Amino acid sequence: MIGIYGGTFDPVHFGHLRPALDVYSLLSLSKIRFIPCGVPAHRDAPVANSQQRLDMLALALERQANFMVDDREVNRSGTSYMVDTIKSLLKDFSDEKFCLIIGMDAFVKLDTWKDWKTITKLVSLVITQRPRFAPSSIPSSDLIQYMDEKRINDKASFLDSQQTQCFFCPVTQLDISATNIRDLVRAGSDVDYLLPEKVVNYIQENNLYR
Repeated sequence: MIGIYGGTFDPVHFGHLRPALDVYSLLSLSKIRFIPCGVPAHRDAPVANSQQRLDMLALALERQANFMVDDREVNRSGTSYMVDTIKSLLKDFSDEKFCLIIGMDAFVKLDTWKDWKTITKLVSLVITQRPRFAPSSIPSSDLIQYMDEKRINDKASFLDSQQTQCFFCPVTQLDISATNIRDLVRAGSDVDYLLPEKVVNYIQENNLYR
């Protein structure tokens, strides 16, 4: 199974990378494809340009052979919708099985995504969560119904299922945000230990977020 991990990655940081590694290890995924968003549908445009965000991702992922950068969204015109990205991946890798990795903050808003029900029919979802989080606290009745129908708690059953399912995956949650990193850089503050050293150096060398 291949993981799909989307985001603006503006910049990529340990709050993205450590949970991805947790999911990769726990579910024994073959790969994770990190897909930086081209034109976001639900947030402001990225500050760093597409090539800069691709460069930072490449630096961040270079030690993990099975983590790779996928540039299909930044190379596609128009608003970046995950449903289109998934269809593109399924077309390019028709023999592969995919799961979409999203955080709980994104999952609770999934019903606002374009064709979200189509997404859940095309791929399984892996929702990263803090330990002891109660999924029953999710407000959307549509999402609750989806969980009732598709949630699997057993890892082996999730991986073996021939149907699309959802799996809530406890991960290391680091309270790091790209917004805060950009604010720190703008203020001239130190951002070491929030993101990989090579990404810190890239930001400094390219005078990003000033």
